[in-house]
Amino acid sequence: MIWLLLALVIACPFVLEGVRTPVARLRRDASGQFADLKRGKTHYQWFGPGNGDVIVLIHGLTTPSFVWRSLIPILAGKGYRVLSYDHYGRGYSDRPRDAQDADFFTSHLDELLENQGVSGPVTLVGYSMGGAIAAAYAAAYPAKVKQAILIAPAGMGHDLGLTAKVTQNLPLIGDWLFMLLYPRAHRKGCEEERAGVTSSVENIFELQLAEQDRRGFLRSVLSSLRGILAQVLETQHRTIANAGIPLLAIWGEDDTIIPLSRKDVLSGWNPDVANIVIDDAGHGLTYTHTDQVAQAILDRL
Repeated sequence: MIWLLLALVIACPFVLEGVRTPVARLRRDASGQFADLKRGKTHYQWFGPGNGDVIVLIHGLTTPSFVWRSLIPILAGKGYRVLSYDHYGRGYSDRPRDAQDADFFTSHLDELLENQGVSGPVTLVGYSMGGAIAAAYAAAYPAKVKQAILIAPAGMGHDLGLTAKVTQNLPLIGDWLFMLLYPRAHRKGCEEERAGVTSSVENIFELQLAEQDRRGFLRSVLSSLRGILAQVLETQHRTIANAGIPLLAIWGEDDTIIPLSRKDVLSGWNPDVANIVIDDAGHGLTYTHTDQVAQAILDRL
């Protein structure tokens, strides 16, 4: 009996993963389009006039492209052609099992831009993990980037909580612990943020939590924790500086995930970076301080 109970406990997180909803079943509810790329289908949307300068919005670890919903109308309304998309493993995009390191994300973005016929230099706007992706892409393809704007960017050190720390570097056992513990930790974080902030994106906390019910989401988050979020991007940022790519970083004064002290780290790597600090803003500043973030971006553009 003890062995049976132990087996059930061990199997539980993986059984739960098996009964989560495949993302393909949900796509009929998605707005936008899908691109068939090398690793699978990628969900994307265009906004704004077809002849505007292109801005690419790159979301973070657990908040798919819906995180930009309140910022997009502002940018598109100013005449910019805005592209948002879901990373693999999030939103309506496919769930490949490749290691989600910097090369994984930069090749994904480059494939999507090629698929969409975007050849000229673009402005990259990356939030959280998306800031790390934007930096990695700019360093890998400097001729394709007009400028980069990073919002609460990863890549200089961060604190994603105890669950992430414990499971990040433990193979097998770490997978089991993550699948078992992370959903509760993620839910707790969302509920705490919901109680303390007002979001400009309707139902953003419910949307975040709904991601947990989609098969492949948790596995993808863990892969990113072990991949791009385990990488220190000093080399990439020094490459950006040497290439002369204009860089703006927007920080939340009260961010506990990407602390404000990371601003000085980035400035040490790239003395030409322009830094803006938004008072009383935490890590969710794209949807809690949207007008201020938008104004900082527009002033830069």
